[in-house]
Amino acid sequence: MDAIGKRIPRIDAIQKAMGKAIYADDLNFGEMLYGKVLRSSMPHARIKHIDTTKAQKLKGVRAILLAKDIPGENRIGILGDPFRDQPVLAEDKVRFVGEPIALIAAESEEIAEKATKLIKVDYEELPAVFDPLEAMKADAPKLHKESNLVSSTKISKGNVQQGFENSDIIVEAEYRTPMNEHAYLEPEAGIAKMEGDEMIVMICTQAPSRCREEVATVLGLPHSKVRIIQTTMGGGFGGKHYNLLACQLALLALKTGKTVKMTLTREESISTTIKRHPCVAKYKWGCSKEGKILAAQIEIILNAGAYADHGPAVLTRAAVHAAGPYEIPNLKVDAHLVYTNTPPGGAMRGFGVPSVAFAHECHMEKLAERLGMDPIELRLKNAFDVGSKTHTGQILTKVALKKTLEQAKKIAEEWRKNGEKKESIKTGVGIATTWYGIGSTAPVPNPSGAVVEILYDGSVILRTNCAEVGQGSDTVLAQIVAEEIGVSCDRVRVHSKDSAAGPWCRNTCASAQTYIVGEAARLAARSAKEILLKQAGKILGVERNDLQIKNGIIHSKKDLKKKITIQDAAKECKKAGIVILGCSTYNPPLKGLNPIDGQGDPYAAYSYITQVAEVEVDTETGKVKPKKFASIADIGKVINPTLAEGQMDGGVSMGLGHALMEEVIINNGTVVTPTLSQYLIPTSTDMPEEMITTFLDDYEPTGPFGAKGLGELANVAVVPAVIAAIHDATKIWIEELPATSEKIYKLLQKKQPSRNEP
Repeated sequence: MDAIGKRIPRIDAIQKAMGKAIYADDLNFGEMLYGKVLRSSMPHARIKHIDTTKAQKLKGVRAILLAKDIPGENRIGILGDPFRDQPVLAEDKVRFVGEPIALIAAESEEIAEKATKLIKVDYEELPAVFDPLEAMKADAPKLHKESNLVSSTKISKGNVQQGFENSDIIVEAEYRTPMNEHAYLEPEAGIAKMEGDEMIVMICTQAPSRCREEVATVLGLPHSKVRIIQTTMGGGFGGKHYNLLACQLALLALKTGKTVKMTLTREESISTTIKRHPCVAKYKWGCSKEGKILAAQIEIILNAGAYADHGPAVLTRAAVHAAGPYEIPNLKVDAHLVYTNTPPGGAMRGFGVPSVAFAHECHMEKLAERLGMDPIELRLKNAFDVGSKTHTGQILTKVALKKTLEQAKKIAEEWRKNGEKKESIKTGVGIATTWYGIGSTAPVPNPSGAVVEILYDGSVILRTNCAEVGQGSDTVLAQIVAEEIGVSCDRVRVHSKDSAAGPWCRNTCASAQTYIVGEAARLAARSAKEILLKQAGKILGVERNDLQIKNGIIHSKKDLKKKITIQDAAKECKKAGIVILGCSTYNPPLKGLNPIDGQGDPYAAYSYITQVAEVEVDTETGKVKPKKFASIADIGKVINPTLAEGQMDGGVSMGLGHALMEEVIINNGTVVTPTLSQYLIPTSTDMPEEMITTFLDDYEPTGPFGAKGLGELANVAVVPAVIAAIHDATKIWIEELPATSEKIYKLLQKKQPSRNEP
């Protein structure tokens, strides 16, 4: 292959490295207005009255909007009905601290900010609930209707009771993960303006197509009169699926007829936008004395926060992956999503799987410990393989999981053999493995479209609404199109940042852009190539099937002397009045889950990973220092090794943060960690000294040139690998994240015998 598998430099690398990339907050258009949001100071209250009189009289204020001023539907929700439950502006009541109540447009940010302080809201405070377990009780305060239950997912097969009766060992435990913040460097920002009868919103979004739909619905406009231009992104990780800011900007621009700009402060971003759902996971597993898992009973409770957002989809994915990549004949999973008076949960890298991977991998370690068996051998004994039946009854046809485990075993053994010995600092090595379904969970469809045009000079344009969020998708798509057509990557231009420039495309999430958008792009490129080859065949006097393209040259397979450049063939198409345009869509073949028992084929492809961590634990302070980290992954054919390695490094960094330090702390509904000096994330000094990344050379037949997805897989198993390494070093178990030094120190103190003991 000429383009696939090559370390092609990122298309935007030089622009970003030189500081020339234009982010949303860099945009300025002459006489602009500035937007601000008045937010609720209460977690749960009825709005009795809003007085905007003083704010309206403030010089420089150009518009103040309340819920009653919204011309379309005052509702957003990226999953659509019946989960489109969040108002753009609160109507009769507020459900979390920071919920938007009013929008202000003014001639400066300072004036807009001052106006928010002049608006008076008369509240009737209501009882609030912040814990999902409390929210599930019959007498808990209700946020929406008669129940705080948003949705449930159930998966079952076999006879769990019989499985436990046949088990020699049963292990039970409860695991908890906290609310996490995306912590992207660029807070949410954007600009909106009307051009004629078209609303244009320039914003950092992961979902241009879906954002257009939500903005149009709120404005009461046809989708065709809303244009979303994705600005250069300073990080997303799922958080910039949240289209609330785009709707707010569009409302102010529509009302004033002016260009309106808004950039959230870091405090607003952390305190009021979507987060990773806190999770409570209760696990009970049984196995034979030989180490075969016979039964698993799992209960998952996710904290939805005040609104549904992506929550039901996160819940379903968590349920599907809850028992890990292991063959278990008897299984019962009950998963519930519950409203509370906290900021809404939403999409975040891993989409529910990091929480359950922490649980199922810690549980595997505990089973191995009870059995006296090597943890990797236990995993190999139960791991999915070709022909395995998943927890939803899907038969797997492509699985390289055991290969990742075997390579990880060699690394772990080497590290244990050569580990340093220090008196108060203990070294531990831990491993974790997991799987990840690529794309949205069926029955949610996964379609994406692409248009490829071969221009009359032989260069190529790919048009798609695939959002480049920093992961390098523009570069990967260019490689796929270049490989399919037979030209060099520098001959392919990707237009992916404008909803007016390309067809509908799925959100950038679920590790699916290479797999789904890439295949749509490949098929579109093939369609355009066929038009070109048909005309070239006429010129050369050969059959189409006798032609192929290599390095920009179309030639006969039988007679190499019969050839023509793509440029010349394209010129002949122009003379013949032929437009070389290929269009295609791709939607992976899926079978939805049965709502009764969760059986079905939720994903067309899965990626697999095993990760190994070596850590040092200072037993006098509880401080953990990651020393080494290895990742062995099956992601199908790697399109661009450099970008894949970068994704892995970033995923490991994020996973280390979730394992050791990151937690959004809420006190009576108020976020008390609203800055990056309070919500701590890893820096370069927190990274391991040695990092190993290995990709297995496997092939996925349903993906472009055999590729699958990586983005979220990279951080899913990091946490349990680190927690297993801490246990290996100290023999303590961390069952509630993060594993802070304070928490580890206290557990170590409990573990030590008292001085009065003999």
